[in-house]
Amino acid sequence: MIWALTLACVAVVLFALLRFIQGMPTVRAAFASVAIVVVPTLVWFAIVAGLGPMSAGLLAVFAGNSGLTIATIFFAALLALIALRMPIGLAMLLCGILGLFVVRGRWPPVLNQLKHVAVETFASYSLSVVPLFLLMGAFAMKGGLSEALFRAAAAWLGHLRGGVAMAGVGASAGFGAICGSSLATAATMGRVALPELRRHGYSGGLSTASLAAGGTLGILIPPSIVLVIYAILAEQNIAKLFVAAMVPGLLAALGYMLTVSLMVRLNPRDAVQSPRLSLLDRIRALREVWPVVVIFVVMIGGMNTGIFTPTEGAAVGAAGTGLVALLRGKLGWRELLDCFRSTAVSTGMIFFIVLGAAVFNSFLGFTRLPYFAADWVEGLSTSPILVLVAILLIYLVFGCVMDSLSMILLTVPIFFPIIMRLDFGLTPEETAIWFGVLVLIVVEVGLITPPVGMNLFIINSMARGVSMMETYRGVIPFVASDMIRTAILVAAPPITLGLVWLLF
Repeated sequence: MIWALTLACVAVVLFALLRFIQGMPTVRAAFASVAIVVVPTLVWFAIVAGLGPMSAGLLAVFAGNSGLTIATIFFAALLALIALRMPIGLAMLLCGILGLFVVRGRWPPVLNQLKHVAVETFASYSLSVVPLFLLMGAFAMKGGLSEALFRAAAAWLGHLRGGVAMAGVGASAGFGAICGSSLATAATMGRVALPELRRHGYSGGLSTASLAAGGTLGILIPPSIVLVIYAILAEQNIAKLFVAAMVPGLLAALGYMLTVSLMVRLNPRDAVQSPRLSLLDRIRALREVWPVVVIFVVMIGGMNTGIFTPTEGAAVGAAGTGLVALLRGKLGWRELLDCFRSTAVSTGMIFFIVLGAAVFNSFLGFTRLPYFAADWVEGLSTSPILVLVAILLIYLVFGCVMDSLSMILLTVPIFFPIIMRLDFGLTPEETAIWFGVLVLIVVEVGLITPPVGMNLFIINSMARGVSMMETYRGVIPFVASDMIRTAILVAAPPITLGLVWLLF
């Protein structure tokens, strides 16, 4: 009776949310709310009924296997589920739960572990920066700051050969300073810059590839949601990681611009130039983007000087961006609700992936796979740089088939202990920060690496008449630019750590 009453209350609450918040028709809202409650309940009873025979069979299959063997099998099963297009969060959660049962042998310890992991994960204060950075990006999009950034960049770069494409990259870098999401940066700048690139006669391949590459700056230039997740997993200072990512981020933007310049010289059909604006007009264009500079300086500067914690800095950034959007007349009640709704949806998606990864990594911890891997690598007596390069190559391969957040959550708990056992001539904290930025860079390359570079799909879906193959061909020089930059940063850690040494 209590269960039925509880489910009825849940259905009523869901109906109210769907009907009055989402604006769904009454009949559809009623049907959806009942289905959301009834279907999982029936599935649960079905699982409970078959749990006994299934559990016995599962234990029999894995009887006598070592923890390393069990971890390897479930890791392979996880990759298979991802290849079958199961959502990554659900795949990790399912493999983690079943793996924990195989290792522990009984369900009560597994359920207790699930409770512990969920509470420990979502009680983390550091995770609160994720929705705040997402909200800041949503306010920036609604406030028209992306258009202002592109106009300012085009005013200063448009007269160069390939200048409008360079302006798209520069505007993406500026937008990345107030948006921690690569996909959001790519989608926003694609909407703004693609029509201008096509109007100026740029080829479809160069247009889509330059904006897809520029979109990766959304996670490379601080603030970065992926870098926040890495900081939590590796237990590192978020502010120091943000500072360490600044120079590599600027090098990435410069490298992409140089790549555009080279491409338009090799292909004169793309060598489009706009008239040079007067100095006064270019200065006027900068007036529209001063809020972005102020917000970035206050937010990052406050974190670095200790005035703000990362969460407080994110809150200041979100409030400042929302205020700018409001003063520009772009943030009414409807737009405000849209920002909150998109932030809630994105946060829910990210947090579900985080939960799935936490459960799966808990299973890996019980099998001791990370420690076996670290001991094995340590016993090879191989050059630490070769081990690092091998790990970065694995990230590049994963980047062809997985999104950036999933890669970070799945691999850092395995690779981080290995890296921390190796001697690069740096302190443990410096090694962790340097490795985090390198991982961020190769994850960023994965976003534009065929065949499943997420940024490529986002931009190509917005470019009518441009085939996916054109985009693939166009992005190859940008991937080469990323490879060169990664090699430089691997060979010279002070490039990454210099600002950290200076400011901290």
